[in-house]
Amino acid sequence: MCSRAFRWIAVLCTAFVAGCASAPKALQGQFADLSADLARQQDALHREVRWGGEIIAVEADEQQTCFVVLSRSLLPTARPVTKREESLGRFIACRQGFYDPALFSEGRDVTIAGQIDGYESRLISNFDYRYPRVAAEVIHLWPERRPLDARHVPPMGMYWRYDPFWRW
Repeated sequence: MCSRAFRWIAVLCTAFVAGCASAPKALQGQFADLSADLARQQDALHREVRWGGEIIAVEADEQQTCFVVLSRSLLPTARPVTKREESLGRFIACRQGFYDPALFSEGRDVTIAGQIDGYESRLISNFDYRYPRVAAEVIHLWPERRPLDARHVPPMGMYWRYDPFWRW
């Protein structure tokens, strides 16, 4: 009896915790298992993709805003991984309307869902790079990551004061 109740509690707790680590609703769905680097080498027009990474540049004009993004792999929450050594290529994502370049600034994490609608060649230094271009349906700007405060706090002594001998 006790083990049966324990199993149910374990299953419910697992389901509850798994629900906490999901992607935002707008970023959920079925997407092509295709990286930006692979898409630029192949013809992948009209494929639904969910890509993310670090914003390199923002280009806003009267009708649309385009983001140049350094693509990175995504966590299960759809947030880009922060590894500086990893890159899955670059891509351009455009959406109708104005997105403030001060808010969507260089270095911020973004996840974009949409359809590949073409390719655009641009120079990176002296290299002609073929960018996949995504017609973005969803643009999710992630909150900035805060560095962890790793200060050491000495242990408390009796009566809620610091113990003068804590280093010994």
